[in-house]
Amino acid sequence: MTQNARLDTPQMGARRFGRVNWLGLQTLIWRETRRFLAVWTQTLLAPLVTAGLLLLIFNLAVGPRRGEVMGVPFIEFIAPGILMMTVIQNAFANVTSSIVISKVQGNIVDTLMPPLSPLEMVIGYLVGGIGRGVFVSIAIGLGLLVFLGIGVQHPFMALVFVVLGSAFLGGLGIIAGIFANKFDQMAAITNFIVTPLAMLSGTFYSVTVLPPVLREITHFNPIFYLIDGLRYSVIGVSDSNPWSGMLICTLSVAIVTGIAWQMFRTGYRLKP
Repeated sequence: MTQNARLDTPQMGARRFGRVNWLGLQTLIWRETRRFLAVWTQTLLAPLVTAGLLLLIFNLAVGPRRGEVMGVPFIEFIAPGILMMTVIQNAFANVTSSIVISKVQGNIVDTLMPPLSPLEMVIGYLVGGIGRGVFVSIAIGLGLLVFLGIGVQHPFMALVFVVLGSAFLGGLGIIAGIFANKFDQMAAITNFIVTPLAMLSGTFYSVTVLPPVLREITHFNPIFYLIDGLRYSVIGVSDSNPWSGMLICTLSVAIVTGIAWQMFRTGYRLKP
C-alpha cells in the first residue's frame, strides 16, 4: 500500500503541476476579463464616446479646410488612427490598472502564490488586455459604419492589427505595471511615454508631411505601423507596406512579452 501511494504521488503532482496549469490560467483570464466587463460603461462605452467626440471635433475644426489626405476625406483618414489609438490605450490601461492596484493594495501575492508559471501570468494578463481592445474596436467600428459609412476593406488584416496592437500595449502595460509602485509613477509613464508615442505616430496626419529627420524617427515607433496597418485595412491607404508593418509589430510584441516574462520570472519589483 505504501509503495503504491509513493508511485501515485508523482502522477497526481503531474496532473496538478504539469507544463500548463489550465485551471489557473483560465481563472486568471476570466478575472482579467470580468474586470472590464463588470464596469462596461467605463471600459467600453466611454471609449466609444471619446472616439466619437474626437472625430466630431477634428472634423468641425480641421476637416472643411483640410480637404483630402492621400486621396480620401480627412475624416476617413483619421478614423482608423483614432480607433487604434483608443484600442491600445484601453489595452494598456486594463493591464496596468490590474497590476498597480494589486501592488498598492498589497494583494499581488494572490496572483504570485498560485502555481502559475511566468508565461502563464503573462498570457493571462495579455488576454485580458486583448479582449478589452477587441471589444472596444468592435464598438467603435460599428459606430464608424453606422454614422460615417466607413466599412472595413480587409477585415482579417484589421483583426490582426487590433490583436497585435492590444498585445503590444498589453505587454508594455505589464512592464509598466510591474515597474510602478505608485499611481503617480504609473501616470508619469502614461503621460511621458505612452501618450507621446501614440499621438506622434501618424494618427492625425500622413508622415509624408514631416521633415526627413522626423519621418525617419517615426519609423522607429511601432505604434506608427499599428495605426498605418489598420488604416490600410479599413480604407486601403497607408504610408508604409502593411505586411512589413505587421512583421515589425509581431517582433515588437515578442520583445515586450519576453521582457514581461523575465520580470515575472525574477520577481523584479514584485517580491519584497
